Amino acid sequence: MQRIYDFFRRHPTWVDSFWAVVLLGVCAVWVVAERQFAPAAGPAAAVPLSLALAAVVALRRRVPERMLLLAIGTGLIQLALDVHTNPGDAAFVVIIYTCASNGTRWSSRLALVAGLAAAPLSTLRWPSHDRESTAWTWLIQTFFLTVIFALSWVVGDRLRTRRAYYAELEERNARLHREREAQSRAAVAAERARIARELHDVVAHNVSVMVVQADGAAYVLDAAPDQAKQALATISTTGRQALAEMRRLLGLLRAGDDAGGEYVPQPGVEQLADLIDQVRGAGLPVRFEVAGDARPLSSGVELTAYRIVQEALTNVRKHGGDGASASVLLGFGDSALDLLIEDDGRGARHELYEQGGRDGLGQGLIGMRERIGMVGGTLDAGPRPGGGFRISAMLPLKASR
Repeated sequence: MQRIYDFFRRHPTWVDSFWAVVLLGVCAVWVVAERQFAPAAGPAAAVPLSLALAAVVALRRRVPERMLLLAIGTGLIQLALDVHTNPGDAAFVVIIYTCASNGTRWSSRLALVAGLAAAPLSTLRWPSHDRESTAWTWLIQTFFLTVIFALSWVVGDRLRTRRAYYAELEERNARLHREREAQSRAAVAAERARIARELHDVVAHNVSVMVVQADGAAYVLDAAPDQAKQALATISTTGRQALAEMRRLLGLLRAGDDAGGEYVPQPGVEQLADLIDQVRGAGLPVRFEVAGDARPLSSGVELTAYRIVQEALTNVRKHGGDGASASVLLGFGDSALDLLIEDDGRGARHELYEQGGRDGLGQGLIGMRERIGMVGGTLDAGPRPGGGFRISAMLPLKASR
């Protein structure tokens, strides 16, 4: 049964054609039964008019505007040839409803006007010959016929309005769905960028320290075994620190899971001294100064400041060359935390800090800009006039949480 219903929904013209055949049959019965009352034109006029009205019903949903014009023309010919009202006139009600629900706006308005005019014209053209009929009878008859045509238009127009309302709801739902998908993709991209920044900071810094210490241990392994042992101890400590950082990141990724593990807290300004001591132990001289009154900061500013200093010193070890030294200035202002990291090495290549480089090179500066942008700060990075590299950052201070 459902298949038959779906078939007729996909082929509405077939359904309309069926009812057109039924209407044509009823008209044929009327022509035969009412032959004695036929006008001078006789069945010769009634038959083609009935065929035209049946065509209106059959094709009403395929070409409603044309069928409306055909129905109006048929009605005018019916008035001119004095073909009395008959069952085929039901096609007028059907086409008025169709144009109101599916047709263009002009056809809907024209159908309404034609429907309102049809009843008065019909009662004037074929008045009742009953002796008891009066003007009130004519008015009541005209009123009820007009109501039938008007109701067919109102029902069709209401269906058009409801269909447009549902279409708007579907469009709004689709638009909201697209917006949710876009927000989800943006959230996923932001989370991936955050994780990439954290991984880069952890891996780049700790691995670079381990590489420097491993090279140094290999160089003095035979000449100074004690220094080699110290370097290996530093590698071990740095590796454990890197593992702790990785566990913390994994803990963030498993947020919501009852993993039950303990992870180290996010580093902040207070851990900068330990970071600089680690860098000094790796062979890079660093001068560290703090200006202003130190005070608690928000977690976002704390982590951002630590990662900027960490990445800047990592870049000095990677690009500064032999004999390079660095300085870190941490300034607590009234409304901002100022960071200034400088070195006197040979600096990085231009494309690394302007275009991000290739094969992962230069991603640290990209991560810096993203981190600082998230807290509403500014970053200025580039070569120093006297040689080396300079990174200046301003992080707006907010109340600590």
